[in-house]
Amino acid sequence: MSTTPAPLSDFVGRHVGPRASDHEPMLAAVGQPSLAALADRAVPGAIRQTSALGIEPASSELAVVEELREIAGRNTVATSMIGLGYYGTITPPVIQRNVLENPAWYTAYTPYQPEISQGRLEALLNFQTTVSDLTALPVAGSSLLDEATAAAEAMTLMRRGSKAPDGAALLVDENVFPQTLAVIETRARPLGLPVVVADLTEVTTAEGLRELAGGDVFGVLVQHPGADGRILDRSALTAAAHEAGALVTAAADLLALTLLTPPGEWGADVAVGTTQRLGVPMGFGGPHAGYISVRRGLERTLPGRLVGVSVDDAGRQAYRLALQTREQHIRRDRATSNICTAQVLLAVMASMYAVYHGPDGLRRIALRVHGTARRLAEALRAAGVEVAHEDVFDTLRVVVPGRADAVVAAAARDGINLWRHDADTVLLSVDETTDPGELASVAAAFGASLDGGHEGPLEVDSSHADTAEPTWPQALRRTSDYLTHPVFHSHRSETAMLRYLRRLADRDFALDRGMIPLGSCTMKLNATTEMVSVTWPEFAALHPFAPAEQTVGIRDLVDELAGWLAEITGYDSVSLQPNAGSQGELAGLLAIRAYHDARGDTERRICLIPASAHGTNAASAVMAGMKVVVVKTDSITGNVDMDDLKHQVEEHRDDLAAIMVTYPSTHGVFEDTISDLCAMVHDAGGQVYVDGANLNALVGLAQPGRFGADVSHLNLHKTFCIPHGGGGPGVGPVAVREHLSPHLPNHPLDELAGPKGGVGPISAAPYGSASILPISWAYVRLMGGAGLTHATEVAVLNANYVAARLAEHYPVLYTGEDGLVAHECILDLRPLTKETGVSVDDVAKRLIDYGFHAPTMSFPVAGTLMVEPTESEDKGELDRFCDAMIAIREEIRQVAQDGDVETSVLRGAPHTAASLAEDWQRPYDRQTAVFPVGVDAADKYWPPVGRIDGAYGDRNLVCSCPSPDAYAD
Repeated sequence: MSTTPAPLSDFVGRHVGPRASDHEPMLAAVGQPSLAALADRAVPGAIRQTSALGIEPASSELAVVEELREIAGRNTVATSMIGLGYYGTITPPVIQRNVLENPAWYTAYTPYQPEISQGRLEALLNFQTTVSDLTALPVAGSSLLDEATAAAEAMTLMRRGSKAPDGAALLVDENVFPQTLAVIETRARPLGLPVVVADLTEVTTAEGLRELAGGDVFGVLVQHPGADGRILDRSALTAAAHEAGALVTAAADLLALTLLTPPGEWGADVAVGTTQRLGVPMGFGGPHAGYISVRRGLERTLPGRLVGVSVDDAGRQAYRLALQTREQHIRRDRATSNICTAQVLLAVMASMYAVYHGPDGLRRIALRVHGTARRLAEALRAAGVEVAHEDVFDTLRVVVPGRADAVVAAAARDGINLWRHDADTVLLSVDETTDPGELASVAAAFGASLDGGHEGPLEVDSSHADTAEPTWPQALRRTSDYLTHPVFHSHRSETAMLRYLRRLADRDFALDRGMIPLGSCTMKLNATTEMVSVTWPEFAALHPFAPAEQTVGIRDLVDELAGWLAEITGYDSVSLQPNAGSQGELAGLLAIRAYHDARGDTERRICLIPASAHGTNAASAVMAGMKVVVVKTDSITGNVDMDDLKHQVEEHRDDLAAIMVTYPSTHGVFEDTISDLCAMVHDAGGQVYVDGANLNALVGLAQPGRFGADVSHLNLHKTFCIPHGGGGPGVGPVAVREHLSPHLPNHPLDELAGPKGGVGPISAAPYGSASILPISWAYVRLMGGAGLTHATEVAVLNANYVAARLAEHYPVLYTGEDGLVAHECILDLRPLTKETGVSVDDVAKRLIDYGFHAPTMSFPVAGTLMVEPTESEDKGELDRFCDAMIAIREEIRQVAQDGDVETSVLRGAPHTAASLAEDWQRPYDRQTAVFPVGVDAADKYWPPVGRIDGAYGDRNLVCSCPSPDAYAD
């Protein structure tokens, strides 16, 4: 049954690729008379949505920008001295314009195809080198989600790496950031890991650690510097921890580490933190790139991704993901982390901040920040105000018995936010943006005066600012070098920096060049109007713990977006806190677990997961303290085997917690048994989790919350237009029915961010990656309900059109009613591989020569390609892709005729410009190699490197800047 038609906004024609005139021939190709009829045939009638989405579209793009301006105007941008891991920073304009605001960077996909991702991979190698050098730990990952979740990842890493017996505890110093402690506790609880918070200041023996923990210890976490600013020599504590069989993690401030002895030099095993203050705006909490680095011997336990240096088939140096075949989600129920993403765009910004400033520039900024803190401390002490600690970097703990509220209020009247720690204590942090006028106002709020008074703003360009060398004890002062690689010394002029950024961008393939037809990843248009507000200070300059009255606008936007998402999905409540799909999965499963526990069903810990499911599902279930039981899928249809499901449900009727199922299926099919599946699980007392990764096939056509699901996570970076950013940022809201609403995430520092009895925080910030939520808000507002529904219909049309055009050349592995697919299709290359030896890798690399990013390879079925064109690609681009695939099929036929895949154009792909200048010894000509059928020489994309062997030399990979020639052009 079709939804009631409604007028489409003008913007819909900007977002949706195919014109109305294209629909007739495309529908004819798939054998359907209309878009509505296609939707009715593809989507099972039992779940078909019968009422239109009641979301009105804006009148124009200009109107949406004006609405966003009004919403932004409800926020108050104050000077933040709250600190606690979030600081004012200056984003160099050349980085803001050429990275953050550049679609060549923000529309790229995760660098699984290294040959067309060399720019991002080099930038991420810069990031890893920055982190590794500053922490003095030799192996760093290519970013995590935020500092708190990085610390939680370090907790499980230490549990794996420690030889302490089961039941051992994690000791957390009481001076760790409160949000970090809260996320750790959320993550530790379902895993049964004891967490003990204690003052570790005076602990110097293994026995002392055991006494505080009440038994054995597997890990110790300290903040460096502490949340109250204090800097301590942790070498004795670390030695004691090692003697006790525990590992040590330092949550460290990277800017401070330009002056402070780094964790790796006083024995820490792991360092975690955030790179936010390296040029990334606070953004009301995110997105920011978290980091993790480890000592040698722990690299194989790292969560997430690691970039390394390899070679291509011509022996040229090239970059690739070193752990891409070992990512945690591939290990499924044996995973120790569910991380399958990163914060690439923000990591690139932070790495370029380090490239832009270099080691001397970073040190100058740090010295200036430290000097500012010292100047304020001296003024306060001169006025008789107690500043608790002498050895600090940027943060002061100021003791004002009974006066904390008055001091904070006085500063607020001058537009400055301080942190009320308790009735007697105020915490404040300065940063690279702090000027003398603000210092004077803060001093006055405490009843002190600043020497030099208000005269003129402070020069915040640190190359001209007064600096102060630390007076800390020698053991606390850094003496080792960092950022010695030439890349951190070579781009001092803006001309050089601009060209470096352009050079790297040119080595990549992003949506600004052509279609990225990845199944399950939904690479669609990220319209400029949706993006425009991200850098506005009213959104970008907000501290996540700023007073609620200063953040009215962003909170209203969050509430309105959550309401729209609830209507779209048919659920009752939505939390926007999870800052990745994996975190949304965890939040949903924790809500299910809490629901069962609240009802006394504490034995319900079995989670059923179909064999075809995304790997993160199983990993998230394990992290939620559940046991995974795999449900078979039918080898012919790819659908859930309902007989096996019935068997598993009956076997686990008394301890069944949930089933996690992706809908439409991971195989790209609308399974008509979904209602029966939901009913069967509910009858046994379980809950139904529908993975929202494929929601782009459902919006306006079917609502998970209405056809039987209890909870879903949504991928705003897929369905709702937040760009992928080369592998992050993402947002993974969790949507639930009413009975699960009391168990959504909340936050200890913001009582408005979730229910009082919630499961605790999933992310460091109350609203996760809040500064990019205006993107999805703008998308929904621009499209309206009718536009969203139309986009879904066209997404289904585009996928079926591709499947219909390619079916006679590559079998479509799974289909539903009338041979239709959902929003994606799986092309089966296995018969061709068996016949000719041509692999999916060969086809993927050859597509680069034709000017395309490859579809998803060998997922969910080995030896196949999964294609998802999305609604944004027009008929011309779809035909160009289909023509390329058909031409490649002819090349495969030639291999079958010649009988030699090793010397074929497919195995030689991709072909670089450099290869043309070499002694050409290949059996095919240069024209065939680089200008195959349909490739216009004027529009040619040239891969910077040849084929990179994904299995090459893992043990010999270099994972930080190896040598100057690593950056040779």
